[in-house]
Amino acid sequence: MRLAGKTAIITGAGSGFGAGIAAKFVDEGAKVLVADINAEGAASVAKEIGGLAQVCDVGDGASVNAMVATALEAWGHVDILVNNAGITHLPAPMEEVSEDDFDRVLRVNTKSIYLTARALVPHFKDRKYGAILNIASTAGVSPRPRLNWYNASKGWVITATRAMAVELAPSGIRVNALNPVAGETPLLKSFMGEDTPEIRAKFLSTIPLGRFSTPEDMGNAACFLCSDEASMITGVAMEVDGGRCI
Repeated sequence: MRLAGKTAIITGAGSGFGAGIAAKFVDEGAKVLVADINAEGAASVAKEIGGLAQVCDVGDGASVNAMVATALEAWGHVDILVNNAGITHLPAPMEEVSEDDFDRVLRVNTKSIYLTARALVPHFKDRKYGAILNIASTAGVSPRPRLNWYNASKGWVITATRAMAVELAPSGIRVNALNPVAGETPLLKSFMGEDTPEIRAKFLSTIPLGRFSTPEDMGNAACFLCSDEASMITGVAMEVDGGRCI
C-alpha cells in the first residue's frame, strides 16, 4: 500500500498505459480520477478499479480546469498528477506530415502539460507537496525515422520535466518522467504504420529484452516514482524500455 491515502489524476487512463497505471495506483491504496477524451473508456476503467471517471480534452484549458475541479470537489486535495495522454502521427517523411497532424501532436503531447501545470501547481504549492509524472518516450531519447514530430514532442516532454523539477523543487513538488518503448496499446499500430508479424519482429529486434512494454510495467515504475519511497528523486526520465536506449 505504497500510495495509501494518496489521490491521483491520471490523463489518458481510459486504455493502455494509463489504465495500467490507474489499476496499480488503486491496488497500492490511492484514490484515482480516470480522465480520458473517450467517455466510454474512462467509465469502463473507473468502474473496474473503483475510481472516478472524467471526460477531458487535455489540450483544452477549460476541460483541464473542470477535471481538476472534479478531483478537488471529490477529495479536497490532489497529491499526484500523471500526464499520460498522448498521440502520434502515422509514420511518414517529416515534410509530408500534415499541419493538422503536427498541431494535434503538439496540442496533446506538450500543451496538455502546460495546461495541467497551470491548473494544479498552485494547489501543490499551497500544500508544499505534489508529485507530477510525465509520460515521455524512448522516441525522445533515440528517435525512430518517419516519426519526426512525435519524437520531437517527446523530447520536449523530457526537457519540460527537468525544467519543472528545478523550478518546483523548493515548493516540495517532484517532477519525473517515464520513457516507455512501444507497447501493446491503441497507439502501437499508429507507430508501426501497419500491424504485421514482419513489422512487429522489426520493432522487437531493437529491444534487447525482446518484448514490448506492458501497462503493468508502466504501472510499477509510475507507482515507485510517485510514492514517498522516491522522495529524493526529481527531474529523472526513467527508461522502461527493455534496454532499447542502451
